[in-house]
Amino acid sequence: MILDLEPIFNNEGMVKEFDFELDLSEQEISGTKPFTTPVRVKGSAGNYTGIVEMRAKAEFELETSCDRCAKPIKPAIVTDIFHTLVTHLNDETNDELLLVNELRFDLKPLITEDIFLDFPAKLLCDEECKGVCPRCGKNLNTGSCSCEKEIDPRLAALKQLLDN
Repeated sequence: MILDLEPIFNNEGMVKEFDFELDLSEQEISGTKPFTTPVRVKGSAGNYTGIVEMRAKAEFELETSCDRCAKPIKPAIVTDIFHTLVTHLNDETNDELLLVNELRFDLKPLITEDIFLDFPAKLLCDEECKGVCPRCGKNLNTGSCSCEKEIDPRLAALKQLLDN
């Protein structure tokens, strides 16, 4: 999606809305391609008192598995996006402003980067997911297993004191 920023930068108060789909089906995360449907991006770029701000929401659903129990899940994720766009910088070390060299700006690389930077560290089927037993592999969400708890060898001497 190419956004023409020239009229926005030149007209204070002007707002341009955008709504498009972004195909990330070829993107891999942890060896899988979880983006099976397009990412829906809705937002606007507006000139507010000489400063161009871009605000958007990227909404998508993933087909992946729970990071604890490996159950197939389809979490719906919303990424909020905000950038302040400028045509020149007075301070080169300012990383809060996004320098736009050309007034025709491709939003796709920026939105893709924002999605991956905001990507959840863990995707779970449920916040209370107990995962699987490391010994027998039983899903602990469906019930407990009969495995004995393994004792940390560093604490074995303390357990002997408690047993006596």
